[in-house]
Amino acid sequence: MSMRAILTDMKVVTRFAPSPTGYIHIGNLRSAIYPYLVAKQNEGTFILRIEDTDRARYVEGATDLIKDTLQWIGLDWDEGPDKGGDHGPYFQTQRQEIYIEWAKKLIAAGRAYADPTPSDQIAKYREEASKNKQAFLYRNYRPENTPEWEPGMPLRFKADPKERKYHDEVFGDKVMLPETQDDIIIIKADGLPTYNFAHIVDDATMGITHIFRGQEYLPSMGNYLAIYEALGLEPPKFVHLPHILAPTGNKKLGKRDGAKSAVDYRADGILPEAMLNFLACLGWNDGTEDELYSKEDLIKKFSINRIQHAGARYDEQKLIWLNGQWIRKLFQENPKALFARTKDFWPEAAAKYSDEYKFQVFAIIYDRLKTLGDLKTMTEYFFIDPTVDLSMVEQNKALKKLSEREIQDALRQTVDKLKSLEEWSPEILQNALNELLENTGLKPAQLFGLIRLSISFAPFSPALHDTLSVINRERALARMNAVITAYTRD
Repeated sequence: MSMRAILTDMKVVTRFAPSPTGYIHIGNLRSAIYPYLVAKQNEGTFILRIEDTDRARYVEGATDLIKDTLQWIGLDWDEGPDKGGDHGPYFQTQRQEIYIEWAKKLIAAGRAYADPTPSDQIAKYREEASKNKQAFLYRNYRPENTPEWEPGMPLRFKADPKERKYHDEVFGDKVMLPETQDDIIIIKADGLPTYNFAHIVDDATMGITHIFRGQEYLPSMGNYLAIYEALGLEPPKFVHLPHILAPTGNKKLGKRDGAKSAVDYRADGILPEAMLNFLACLGWNDGTEDELYSKEDLIKKFSINRIQHAGARYDEQKLIWLNGQWIRKLFQENPKALFARTKDFWPEAAAKYSDEYKFQVFAIIYDRLKTLGDLKTMTEYFFIDPTVDLSMVEQNKALKKLSEREIQDALRQTVDKLKSLEEWSPEILQNALNELLENTGLKPAQLFGLIRLSISFAPFSPALHDTLSVINRERALARMNAVITAYTRD
């Protein structure tokens, strides 16, 4: 196949090409979302390629983690590991012969040379450039006579520095000056390619039409364009994404800025719908005031020309807010399906209870959840009797005005009233609570607050009549009696 013909088929083909060096960082995950959306809205192909040539940083199991994370967030690849396709292999370490073949084309064209210079000599060149207050460019120290290239020896691209122009889909027309172009290594001494060479060969042979990557690659575009030119390739469309910024907004988001890996967010109870929604909108919007976007919405509405030029500030509180919105949305659409996702988030004591009972709890508390992880702390009193803590009653703003006698009397009246009910349902309980308000003469914040604390000893709970309904009559009355007894002992 002619190299110039590789990109003549204009079917949209995009890729996500992570390195298996650990967990997927939030910024990397956004770099998977955008090419996925572009491929899907154009009925194109989305390829997963594993760039595993950096063996020093390779982490065992990281590839499986990458695949699992993409599947969790809903980005299923059309070609790649476990799928196959027309453009494999999909691991760079399995494509070594392809890189060598293309490297030999550069050698034959006089655009690559074997470099026998030892590393300590290169270090001296760097020191010399630094002393002369010059940028280090290896082409200024290019060996005059080089041996024939053979495995075990680095292979360098031979630069021909000049102004090179290209169009970036986000940043517009750009010019790369000669001083940005150098004799970069394209094949390392271990026989594996560098990123600077491998991604160009891979994208060309896989028919990639759009490259999405972070703006940190912009300074290297002069070298990339030179290699495309030397290989006779028509470059694809370049989409460089602005940085995701730390919460302070003054630097690129890093591991020390509080952002966790996608795996950690998943373990915390963040829904994939919320994570996809959040990351897609970090630096993009469709020009409306909308904030909730499903995957289908994003496929329909996403456009490259709406990607902002400036960096997007990372706001974890916005992610958590979106997650709460998605919990409510998904519950309204299919409560049982959402409930099925909660199985790993209940408190340990819930294991003894049926799914039917846990669903009753979930149904009255879901709209207070910010993450599914909140279930552990917000529902424990539904499964185990709370420890009586009179200090919580005494410190309650509304209850401070009541004497111990008034508190006991109110609880006794409540116990008697609720004990007499023929039916234990939310509607009947609400009517009974309203009658108790009239009979006790207490304010809602006082009576309902007292009952709520007595049955939960939690900072808050769902609507009182719903909470009582789920916590059965026997347990609810026993908990209130325990508070009465505690006051009597005091």
